[in-house]
Amino acid sequence: MIAGRFRWRPEGTKPPAKVGLGSFDFPTGTLLLTEASPKKRASLHVVQGEAALAAHDRGGLDVLAADVAAFKTRLKSESHTLKRALTDPQLFDGIGNAYSDEILHAAKLSPFQLSTNLSDDEVDRLHGATQRTLREWIDRLREEAGGDFPEKVTAFRKEMAVHGKYKQPCPVCGSPVQRIRYAANEANYCATCQTGGRVLADRSLSRLLKADWPRSLEEWEAKLGR
Repeated sequence: MIAGRFRWRPEGTKPPAKVGLGSFDFPTGTLLLTEASPKKRASLHVVQGEAALAAHDRGGLDVLAADVAAFKTRLKSESHTLKRALTDPQLFDGIGNAYSDEILHAAKLSPFQLSTNLSDDEVDRLHGATQRTLREWIDRLREEAGGDFPEKVTAFRKEMAVHGKYKQPCPVCGSPVQRIRYAANEANYCATCQTGGRVLADRSLSRLLKADWPRSLEEWEAKLGR
């Protein structure tokens, strides 16, 4: 869903040029599949039977149906950063980059804290924040779409606390939201709420700046001339 979209259109609508991948005609309309990205990650599979369908299941835990014990077992089954663990489809189902930022902010946990190092209280907090955040956004997006097919599919929403809000004030404490870029992704977090005021090192920038990399919010704001 980074660049892929399903769009509901009147029956017989043809896929748009370049970004159109397929169309599925129904008596009441046509479902279009588009992908606005040169990387072309989308794929279509035709399967027959439950066993063939199950072969495409990545195995991620349904966090909305899981109790805290099952969540803890899955979370601690591998040693990863919390950001990576939450977004790994083989560990948890359907969270993704944007909502992992929102969940970790709600849980007041660092995105790069190791999953195996969490206390029972922190696991409880993360489990609760995961369920609350996802349910809140499911309800919000359903209300926005009403009875129609959802059109405004985006990972950046003004109501979000930290995702996509770099340098903007945290809605809880007012501190500027921080960002770490890695590979093709990024992590957004509040240093005051999640890391005890410590600005986490961005792999590329911290390597470039070395000793000049700010270690606290005070240093970060000083370097911006604030």
